[in-house]
Amino acid sequence: MRAITVEPGRANSAALEEIPEPEPGDGALLVRSLVTGICGTDREIVAGDYGWAPPGRKRLVLGHESLGRVEQAPQQSGFAAGDLVVGIVRRPDPVPCIACGAGEWDMCRNGDYTERGIKARDGYMAEFFRLEPEFAIKLDPALGLNGVLLEPASVLAKAWDHIEQIGHRALWQPRIVLVTGAGPVGLMAALIGVQRGLEVHVLDHNRDGPKPGLVRDLGARFHTSLDDAPAPDVVLECTGATSVIIDAVAHCAPAAIVCLAGVSSGGRTVDLDLGALNRNMVLSNEVVFGSVNANRRHYELAAASLARADPAWLGRLITRRVPIERWREALQPRHGDVKVVLSFE
Repeated sequence: MRAITVEPGRANSAALEEIPEPEPGDGALLVRSLVTGICGTDREIVAGDYGWAPPGRKRLVLGHESLGRVEQAPQQSGFAAGDLVVGIVRRPDPVPCIACGAGEWDMCRNGDYTERGIKARDGYMAEFFRLEPEFAIKLDPALGLNGVLLEPASVLAKAWDHIEQIGHRALWQPRIVLVTGAGPVGLMAALIGVQRGLEVHVLDHNRDGPKPGLVRDLGARFHTSLDDAPAPDVVLECTGATSVIIDAVAHCAPAAIVCLAGVSSGGRTVDLDLGALNRNMVLSNEVVFGSVNANRRHYELAAASLARADPAWLGRLITRRVPIERWREALQPRHGDVKVVLSFE
């Protein structure tokens, strides 16, 4: 079968190659790929900046944002041929730590987890892949190809879950949400905020292209500057840009909760009065926390959010669908991209 593989740590080593079909021991469900989402993590791995191959191997099958259709499933697995499924990315560590043992592998304490297409476990960017039933999410067939958005949506479902848990430390009645970044992660954050009945504001530097319209059609407000945005009760920071993080934290209302969901690239320094920032956060009872990945419960919450969303709006997030034969194009970002997917159909 065809797959996109890479040698982690070696820049530009990605290739489309023939590899054996996955062994039954890799999971009871045999799944035919429909599309695989492309994100910044994939590009970092291809650039040689990130990623780990499976033990005893040099190359890793890329891809962690999956969507496929079940080809084979054992009886009593809860799945049947034809089911639309997404594979969970992270697997618990073998010890396991206290978090992994409780099914919260997204909060792994010792770092020995593995991740499909990222860390020590082959990904989903292949014509076929296998899944363990407990790490497969069955989707509403009506979602169609929009189901590929489930993985980024799961990350934001987790972020919102943790925001709400932190919020209940005291009387909590949030009204205004600020989302920084109108990429797939930011738009999923905004979607879930709107579904909660909150006033959502999205900050992004793109004045043209599809993003402003996507934000407005969601029922949120689009900004290119914080100057005209109200002080938020909740911030979901989805850019990882240092200057944006600092400005967003400084712009908050008292007792605000800031979730950092964007991963910074590093290598840049900014001037920061940490004492003043600390003073303001302490005196205002603010919380800043980081969130990454998701466990099964968050995938299920995300699937429910996608099922409630306008399918036409979701479909507009997929701005490029690239056939596997032109896979290099999918890995090259273009102006106006929101979500790019690699098609196996």
